[in-house]
Amino acid sequence: MTDAETRDADLMLVLELLAEQAPPERFEELLQRARRDGTAEQDVARLEQAVHLARHVYDWQGRRRRREDGLADLVDTARDLTSPHDLDALLRVVTRRVKRLLNFDMTSVALLDPEGGLRVRAADGSTTALVAGQEVPAGHGLGHQSLEVRAPLWTADYLNDDSLPHNESVDDVVRAEGLHAIMAVPICRGDEAVGVLYGSARTVRHFSPDEIGLVCSLAALAAVAIERAERLEQAWGEVGQLELDSFRTRTSLVRLQQLNEAHSRALGMLLAGADLTTVAAAAGSALDAALQLRDPGGRVLAASGDLGDQDESALSEAVLDAHSHLRPVVTAQGTWVTPVVAGAEDLGALLLRPTTALVGEDEGLLQLTAQTFAIQLLLRRSTDVAEGPVRDDLFEELLAADPRTGRQTHHLIHRAGSLGIDLDAPHVLLVAHPEGGEQGRAVVWASSYAHRLSGLKTVHSGRILLLLPGTDASAAARAVADELTPLLGHPVSVGAAGPGRGAAAIAPMYREAMRCLDALTALGGAGGAAAAKDLGFLGLLLSDSHDVEGYVRSAIGPVLDYDRDRLTDLTDTLEAYFASGCSPRGAAAVLDVHPNTVSRRLDRIGDLLGDEWQQPARTLEVQLALRLHRSREALRRQRWSGPASQAEASSAGRSVP
Repeated sequence: MTDAETRDADLMLVLELLAEQAPPERFEELLQRARRDGTAEQDVARLEQAVHLARHVYDWQGRRRRREDGLADLVDTARDLTSPHDLDALLRVVTRRVKRLLNFDMTSVALLDPEGGLRVRAADGSTTALVAGQEVPAGHGLGHQSLEVRAPLWTADYLNDDSLPHNESVDDVVRAEGLHAIMAVPICRGDEAVGVLYGSARTVRHFSPDEIGLVCSLAALAAVAIERAERLEQAWGEVGQLELDSFRTRTSLVRLQQLNEAHSRALGMLLAGADLTTVAAAAGSALDAALQLRDPGGRVLAASGDLGDQDESALSEAVLDAHSHLRPVVTAQGTWVTPVVAGAEDLGALLLRPTTALVGEDEGLLQLTAQTFAIQLLLRRSTDVAEGPVRDDLFEELLAADPRTGRQTHHLIHRAGSLGIDLDAPHVLLVAHPEGGEQGRAVVWASSYAHRLSGLKTVHSGRILLLLPGTDASAAARAVADELTPLLGHPVSVGAAGPGRGAAAIAPMYREAMRCLDALTALGGAGGAAAAKDLGFLGLLLSDSHDVEGYVRSAIGPVLDYDRDRLTDLTDTLEAYFASGCSPRGAAAVLDVHPNTVSRRLDRIGDLLGDEWQQPARTLEVQLALRLHRSREALRRQRWSGPASQAEASSAGRSVP
């Protein structure tokens, strides 16, 4: 065979190997054989050029096959992504497909959170538990950089790439997984960034343009699929909500029918003359709850079931809130409190302890039940339960009554007696002024308090008036202030007067109580409680009775009793002590006794009047009481001795300092 024929045969063999898609090693073997056979250099060079061109064709065919395989896998991936998946399942499909298509060691998808960080939602190929849920803070790593430029970014060796902003926690995960090459491709939906698709290798690796383009295509598919999954989840949620709403509607309709029947039964019982207990039992059964009806004073009128242990102070506050807002309220213990009212009348409260939580329809039946009880209570006006306005009107008439009109007074006394109130018994009158809070709560409380104590209540210009049985006006005022102040959360000022008997005493007691309340306010005692006797000599001036004897007794009574019982001179010693400018030595000179005697007497006075008797305010009270005592003694002697002793009596009166 000639050299030309040999050369043509070698070139033909190159074409045959290329047609057979032989591996690159066969081309290398052809070159080696030509060199061994001593082929001319120019022929070997021509053969090398042919092999070089064949390699290019071979590489081009390989790239085309890989592209075709990639497109086929891309179509398969798109088909997988169109299947119905929830979001997490969809992300797992994406990571698995990307890992297989590009021969990555690990792939993951991180989605943006509301704070702007990235959180890994799915991963494939991880060897530790650190990847799932990993957070990538904003501004760190390839992912955030790719989101900023809206383009894929990659590095051949992440940990050794100083051009990237590193984060210690992210680097720890990369190091634990043994990763080197990392690619980050943004997942975008239009102009909105959704997350990042990561592909990683555990060796140093450089990514080809075809690989980067394929990952970008998969990221675009993932963006569409994520949007579809989110819409599907939203649709499922809406369908579930519609089904739930439909179920609730059907349940509500059934419940409304049951409650309508229950209300009809309650009204039927009412028309048939059933008592409160029977109606309460029917309502408790319909609501599957323990039920209790109380009057404005807190007394139980009817009950069905056991409410269990209740915090009465919390219940009282709930009753006030319910009446103030005219709607049911629930306590911390789960007890419902519903006002029982008729117009402005407070007829009591309905307490209910359900075995299961009440729904809207149950609350409706609760209010209807309260109305049923209100109708029944109005039909029983002969009892004290339904006489709130009647009592208020009676109190108003008593305040305006003219004591000179005996017939009218007798009529009012008779009306009070029909309500169980004996006006001939001692009563005290209180005027309470809340310094803040809701007046409605205070008025509701006052109605309950008056019922509880068998008294009367009314309201004048924002002030609450109470007429209560009792003999100690000061104690009654303090009791009202102590009970009402915590309920309102604000101070309550209370002026008091009494005791008084009969209808004629009520109007004067009211005027005196108002003067005491005004005095408390003027003296800066807002939030206090006082009767005239608590205000010292000021109370003496404010009182209609001008009880001089009572004032003297309250100021120096123990000293007067001591002198009377032991025939001592403590009263004279007090007068001399004050007359000498509070000087024991000066008092000793006036009394013609030793100063030690005066000191001992003053110590005894301190034992009788208390250690604070020499404080300025108390000293004024004591001196005024001494002057009144001596003046009364002088006037008595004047009446006993006649005109001849007037000068002596006057002199005795003037001797008092």
